[in-house]
Amino acid sequence: MTLTRRAVLVGAGAALGGLGATALIRGARPAALAPLDFAETLNDASELSPVKVAEHLRLARNGPALEQQLTAVLGKDRPMVVSAARHSMGGHSLVADGHVVTIEDGSVQVQDRTAEDIASGRLRYRVSGGTRWSDVIAALDPLGWSPAIMQSNNDFGVASTYSVNAHGWPVPFSGCGQSVRWVRLMDPRGEIRLLSRDQDGTLFAAAMGGYGLFGAIIEMELEAVPNQRLAPTFTAVTQSTIGPRFVESLAADSGISMAYGRLRIDQKHFFRDGMLITYAPSAEQSGLPPVTGSGFLSKAARPVFRAQVDNEVAKELRWIFEAGIAPRLAGETTRNMLINEPVVTLDDRDPSRTDILHEYFLPPDSLDGWLGSARDIILGSYQQLLNITLRYLAPDRDSLLAYAPEERIACVLLFSQEKTTRAEGDMRRMTEALIDAALDHGGSYYLPYRPHATRQQLLRAYPRVRDFVALKRAHDPALKFRNGFWSTYLEDLA
Repeated sequence: MTLTRRAVLVGAGAALGGLGATALIRGARPAALAPLDFAETLNDASELSPVKVAEHLRLARNGPALEQQLTAVLGKDRPMVVSAARHSMGGHSLVADGHVVTIEDGSVQVQDRTAEDIASGRLRYRVSGGTRWSDVIAALDPLGWSPAIMQSNNDFGVASTYSVNAHGWPVPFSGCGQSVRWVRLMDPRGEIRLLSRDQDGTLFAAAMGGYGLFGAIIEMELEAVPNQRLAPTFTAVTQSTIGPRFVESLAADSGISMAYGRLRIDQKHFFRDGMLITYAPSAEQSGLPPVTGSGFLSKAARPVFRAQVDNEVAKELRWIFEAGIAPRLAGETTRNMLINEPVVTLDDRDPSRTDILHEYFLPPDSLDGWLGSARDIILGSYQQLLNITLRYLAPDRDSLLAYAPEERIACVLLFSQEKTTRAEGDMRRMTEALIDAALDHGGSYYLPYRPHATRQQLLRAYPRVRDFVALKRAHDPALKFRNGFWSTYLEDLA
């Protein structure tokens, strides 16, 4: 019996997911804008960022037609933001009283391999500004290829992944930007610019993890790697050993191509026990099965996963399955099968709650200390932790707002939060404490989630943020491209 990573969630877990006006993005309305008579209210994946926008445009074209439509939006007198799926959680894909553009075209063009491609073992492919990872996998899988770096779910936009420089659990990589060859971007003046490491490299580094503040992505070229049949290895670890063991395992076996860790979350054993799961190529690589979507076991995982809310028995049973039963059931799978899973499989359907992600990046040797602090902080809150996944990150030498300038272990935490003012206040207090602990242990935190970090924490975690703001103002003096992240943290940063 073969289990995908999601099927293991019959006893394991991972996922991504309204407050009232109190949850609106901070920051004053630009003085030049008159109040709107009519507006549409949009939200993002947090369900806690309702924003009134002047216009929401869905553009389903690519190439010259898309460029003409974007140029028309640029000619209007309000700010704009371009997005795909709006999976960020702090208003990063929304702009108050502005134009929100959703690009929906999903084109993928596989390029002929050059001698350089063959030597590197890579394939190049191009996508439009609205392409989702599901489109990429569908195009590459029949050819025997797989995206080199993508997020852990397939329904995110590729350009959006570059714009937040998201990572996944393919190893040994950093953020998605590491696999991006070039980007065609429409700048605030409507000009098309080709950005790469060799051409307009400063802007390329700023747009990688730049949250769409430097322009609209029209097209991108990325790298793919061979799809493979993979066999898993499950290793029991502890809180104190999982960080160093993660690094040692990857160094000892260069064939490992996918890896992640889990930690136990029931209160009695909170973070103390863990599992490290690595995937390496199996001996037989011929006749790879075609990629499929969510199977029965993946869908059956949702009610079990959701039963963990305020339920210690469910959390304990989940760990018994994940650490004891799943390793005996798991079989071979393919690289594409592991990453071809939508967020909605384990989505929350409770209208009174929402799923909130956190992410922290720690030096491997400091992970144990942060986990100890995080245990006390989380258990001292009212929040319901459903899952923690650990991933490896190689140093990011490219992006201006690098969250992993050196080797890091990423800790991705998923909370189920009540949609109440009390819960939001408690989440803010807990988040600030977790960020302080990460900073004290030489780490950082991820920016696309709820806007609960303080300005001082931002400056401490991202020491080049002032350079980022200065470049933004020089590149876009009229501040045509704006979003909630800009208005909350950067607009008045000197």
